Amino acid sequence: MDLRDDEVVIGCDAFRIYRSGKMYRLHRPARVPAGLDPATGVTSKDVVLDASTGLSARLFLPRLGARGSSSGKLPVLIFLHGGAFLIESAVSPLYHGYVASLAAAAGVLAVSVEYRLAPEHAVPAAYDDAWAALQWAASARDEWIAEHGDVARLFLAGDSAGGNMVHNVLLRLASLPHPAAPRIEGAILLHPWIGGNALLGVDLTWLAVAITWNLIFDPFLDRSLVCMRVRVR
Repeated sequence: MDLRDDEVVIGCDAFRIYRSGKMYRLHRPARVPAGLDPATGVTSKDVVLDASTGLSARLFLPRLGARGSSSGKLPVLIFLHGGAFLIESAVSPLYHGYVASLAAAAGVLAVSVEYRLAPEHAVPAAYDDAWAALQWAASARDEWIAEHGDVARLFLAGDSAGGNMVHNVLLRLASLPHPAAPRIEGAILLHPWIGGNALLGVDLTWLAVAITWNLIFDPFLDRSLVCMRVRVR
């Protein structure tokens, strides 16, 4: 055993990554149960999207008639949470509360994706889960989406690592023939974890993670994205 294996490569309040590749999660949020959120009037439920991979999502349905189109159908938003691909959850207090508030304020049917985390499931597992969640939502196989969702108005949103995943999904859509690709009305990348042409401090952090778990990502935003509108904040 190399004595340097126990050296902390990346340390923060949420996790520690060691030179050996092992990681300790210091941030382990509680699980918020699905159901009616009295503060927003939004109802949520959990759905298994793919039993073979464990992919699931939490759906958020605002009060019917609060907002939406004249037909009563709501835009469908696929949301991808942040957490450096390593921590957090669609059902944590932070993201449950945020997406419930977002669904209420924007009048959207939100699909918050519980994707697989590294290091147990190295990227591109998270990318594959995001893609599968988009395909699932666009198919309107769920009764909530079929009855209340307008899949002609699909939106993608994510923060930090989730913003990176939104970018990856848009790149993947750009590689598909037009008839086979779901139409994305808009995308929102909130503080996306995406690198650039020059290495900066945050990119060095990414490289440490990437070297450890062979993570794959496209570091550039100078690509053709299949989307009607994109907002990066």
